[in-house]
Amino acid sequence: MQKLFFDLRFVMRQLGKSRGFAITSVLMLAFGLGATTAIFSVVEAVLLRPLPFPDSERIMVLSDRLAGVNVGGNNEVGVTVPDIRAYTHETHAFSALGGYQGAAYELSGTGEPAQVNASRMTAGVFSALGVNPQLGRVFTVDEDEHSQQVAVLSYATWVSRFQRDAQILGKKILLDRKPFVVIGVMPRNFEFPLVTGQLNRTELWVPMSFTGQELAPVSAANWSYSMVGRLKPGTTAKQAESDAETVALGIMRNYPAMMGNLRISAMVRPLQEETTEQTKPLLKTLFLAVAVVLLIACVNLAGLMLVRAIRRQREVAVRLALGARAGALIRQMILESLLLSVSGGLLGLTMAAVALRVGKSVLPESLPRISEIALNWNVVGFALALGVVTGLVCGMAPAFAALRTNVNANLKEGGRNGSEGGGHARLRSTLVVAEIAIALVLLTASCLLLRSFEKMRSVDLGFRPDHVTTASYSLPQKQYEKQAQVDTFNRELLRQLNELPGVTATAMTSLLPQGGNNNNQTFVVEGYVPPKGADMNLATVSQVMGKFFPAMGISLLRGRFFTESDRHGSQLVLIVNHKLAQHFWPGQDPIGKRLRIGTQEMQTPWLTVVGEVADVKLTSPDDPSKEQYYTPVDQAEDDAGSLASPTDLNGNGGFIVLRSSLPPEQMENALRSTVRSIDPLLPLTQVQTMEQAVSLSEAPRRFNTILIGSFAFAAVLLAVLGIYSVISFSVASRVQEMAIRMALGSQRGAIVRLVLESGTKLAVVGCVLGLGAAAAASGLLRSLLFDVSPFDPLVLSVAAVGVLLLSIAASGLPALRAASIDPMRALRGD
Repeated sequence: MQKLFFDLRFVMRQLGKSRGFAITSVLMLAFGLGATTAIFSVVEAVLLRPLPFPDSERIMVLSDRLAGVNVGGNNEVGVTVPDIRAYTHETHAFSALGGYQGAAYELSGTGEPAQVNASRMTAGVFSALGVNPQLGRVFTVDEDEHSQQVAVLSYATWVSRFQRDAQILGKKILLDRKPFVVIGVMPRNFEFPLVTGQLNRTELWVPMSFTGQELAPVSAANWSYSMVGRLKPGTTAKQAESDAETVALGIMRNYPAMMGNLRISAMVRPLQEETTEQTKPLLKTLFLAVAVVLLIACVNLAGLMLVRAIRRQREVAVRLALGARAGALIRQMILESLLLSVSGGLLGLTMAAVALRVGKSVLPESLPRISEIALNWNVVGFALALGVVTGLVCGMAPAFAALRTNVNANLKEGGRNGSEGGGHARLRSTLVVAEIAIALVLLTASCLLLRSFEKMRSVDLGFRPDHVTTASYSLPQKQYEKQAQVDTFNRELLRQLNELPGVTATAMTSLLPQGGNNNNQTFVVEGYVPPKGADMNLATVSQVMGKFFPAMGISLLRGRFFTESDRHGSQLVLIVNHKLAQHFWPGQDPIGKRLRIGTQEMQTPWLTVVGEVADVKLTSPDDPSKEQYYTPVDQAEDDAGSLASPTDLNGNGGFIVLRSSLPPEQMENALRSTVRSIDPLLPLTQVQTMEQAVSLSEAPRRFNTILIGSFAFAAVLLAVLGIYSVISFSVASRVQEMAIRMALGSQRGAIVRLVLESGTKLAVVGCVLGLGAAAAASGLLRSLLFDVSPFDPLVLSVAAVGVLLLSIAASGLPALRAASIDPMRALRGD
């Protein structure tokens, strides 16, 4: 231990004499380790850390797969109300099982009315999750089945909307203007459902309390619910799936006649898997990117350590000649490297903490569990362990290289020059070639993502987002319990909006492009015979009111738009998009063709196509267009035919669309004021321009591009510094050689070319290796690219030429310095 303290004091004195070297090394490592630690924090919170529920590995998602329906992913379509009731009571593999569905309520009775996100849940969900409330209790099975109006608040809602009211239990709040009694507050870190991003988190939970409409036979084909359960001890997911499959057979036997041809199968998988499956490719790519930056930083540190070892060859020779042991020298050099790397790790932790605090707000909405991302002991341990490993790796090679010092040669007069030997030169060159190759891989990835982003930005959205203002609304059922009341509100709102100065078109819709929401409706096309084994016909449906297509700037390709005559009792009509028309009537005019909703067995009326419009990007611009059709809100009840219910309400929620000649931001207050003049308590949410909505849909790919691009810039910068340092040191070691060449008549231009050739050779070798590595890593990037091949020749060429030119430029300064040598002064010094 005494030797260790002695070595530590010696190393600190040595570093104190080389402050520039020490500061450069620590900052370089801090950047690499800090970036790696920050991204590892995200990976650890999202992918590696167990869900915030007791024994979370036993929590499963139970859902249906519907034969003949292709919805992508794992083809999960959710569950129905009969599913929830049957699976809950008839399965035996779960100790607790429940169903839930997202909902939105108008919260009033405390402060300004606000639209809040909520979840309707059966009592089994809380039991399955196994988390006790911080205050009060959760609702019971009896309260759920008897439609008791009780609510459990999230911690954030209790703090922000009720100011941590300690007497909150037993108080009444108004949800859609109906009184609900607050019976509990969940803990700070409780979140369910585990929605992605920082928006749309659940603010409160209420009993599911199925309505008469939900229990009606016509609702048995509504797969818009979800289920979660906890496995019994010793039960596997496969056993639970087999158990649920038996129940699914019974569910199908009880289907009404109109669903007799539908076939479902049960699917059970971990909640953790469902939560993280969409984020894995991005996080793996990010982690690879920061690992590359760290690797380059380590290579640079190893290079600096090697230069330092070469400069200290005479010192090492003297110490060896005086009897110093090789082991002691190795220990001191490794200790020096460890001291630098641990210092860089501690500084990197500070940088990572700052980066996470600032960066959490800009993380893409595709990431789940963002609130849990933070430095914890696992992350701190990872950072410090990484620092130690980095120090050991970076210190080993220079330490052993220093021991190859020729003691006799370095103690002679000529040994004072500290020139590097052939082995040292090869090692330094190898390190720089590796840096260039690795940096080129990351730069190629960045260029591919940038090209993908530009391709996405140039996609035709199918509508014009400029000068469009939108807002979401939901009419509370207590005040709008009849269709006539809903229709009166909608018509009056459209009338007043159309009278606003500058307004050119207004509308309402159940589905807003770029909103991230979606739906799938089965339908039957008259006269169409599907190929053998074909999936069911699925399309996304939008119910619209007003001048929706002019308001959104959607082009009419054939036929006409909806008119005021398309009402209840008149001919049932719809408008299809180009993709649907081409699928079912290729090369034909779709006007006058007919289809109906549901399946062949369902008794629904025929709808006549009166118009064909351009395809619209419903989600992100880089997602493929979907088959879609539009129907008037006024005909929604008639369209459903036998599937309709007397309690159905149409047009009681959705989105308001307003196109004006004025800047859309100026219309937001006017829109709010108009709504308040009709219903002073009705809140609007997601009030924004369509350009903002489009920007939000582009955010994940923009985030990928900016982050990978930043790491690529850092990697290339470090690689350029690496090649600069090796060429600069090489020039410094060959000063006498350059002086002799110039004394013998060599021109300064020839000296510049000589040095540039040295740097160019390293760069060319590095670029060749980097292109090969980029091709090998292409599979990882493929899922993140849009309309760009991972082997895009333009991108590969630009990246390689860019790195090559930067490397040559990095060799230019040492080359000019070599050409400016005074031969007489250099030779006199010798």
